[in-house]
Amino acid sequence: AGIDHGLRPEAVAELNLVARVAKEHDVPFTTTKVNLADGSNLQQRARQARHEALAAAAKKAKATHIALGHTADDRAETVLLRILRGTGPKGLAVMPAVAPPIVGDVPLVRPLVRARRRDVMAHLRRHGVPWAMDPSNFDGRFTRVRVRREVLPLLEDMSPSVVEHLCALADQAAEDMSIVEGDDPLSVLSRAQRDALKRAIANRKGGSTVRVSGGKDLRVAFFAGTPVVFVPE
Repeated sequence: AGIDHGLRPEAVAELNLVARVAKEHDVPFTTTKVNLADGSNLQQRARQARHEALAAAAKKAKATHIALGHTADDRAETVLLRILRGTGPKGLAVMPAVAPPIVGDVPLVRPLVRARRRDVMAHLRRHGVPWAMDPSNFDGRFTRVRVRREVLPLLEDMSPSVVEHLCALADQAAEDMSIVEGDDPLSVLSRAQRDALKRAIANRKGGSTVRVSGGKDLRVAFFAGTPVVFVPE
C-alpha cells in the first residue's frame, strides 16, 4: 500500500512507479490519498494519517501484518534524534522488528530493520528494480536530514560500527522496558515498586538494592547488559 499525503506533487509519480513494479511482480498494490489541514505538528499529523490509512488498507486486504520499510540507518537516526531532544530508555526503544499496532489491530513488522540502507539499494540495483527518492530527504531544514547527511557520516568515520551500536542500544532499551512494563512478572509489583525499578534500570544500578514502600526490597543485577530483577515473595 502507498500513501499520498497531498504534500508533494512528486508523490503521484512515485506511487505510479511502485504500482508498475508491483504489477510486474504480481504483487497487489493500493494507493490512498489523505487530506491534511493546515496547522502545526504537520509531520506528526501526517504520520498519524499514514498509519490510519495503512490500518484501513490492511483490514480491507485481510492482512495479518503491516510491513514497513525502515532500515538500520533509519533506526540509528531515530536513536540519535531522541538523544538530541532528550529521552530515557523508553524513548530509545525505537523501531523494533515486531511492534504492536499504532492504529487498529494489525501488528507492525520491519523486515529490513537489520539491513543497512546502502545494502538495500545495492540489492535493488543488482536486480534492476527502480525506486523513487523523496526530495525532502535532501532538505537540510529538517533535523533528521542533517543527522543523516552530516552527523552519522562523521560518527561512522570515527566509529565504523556506530549504526550497529546505536541499533544495539535500541534493542537493549527495548529489553529493559519489557521488564519494566511487561505483565509478567511485574504484575505482582505495586506502583511504587515499578517506579523504583524504572529508576534503577535507567541508572544502570547493577547489584543495587532498591528499597520501596511496604518494607520490601527489589534487587537488580545486570548480566551481559540485561537487567535481572529479584522480586521478593
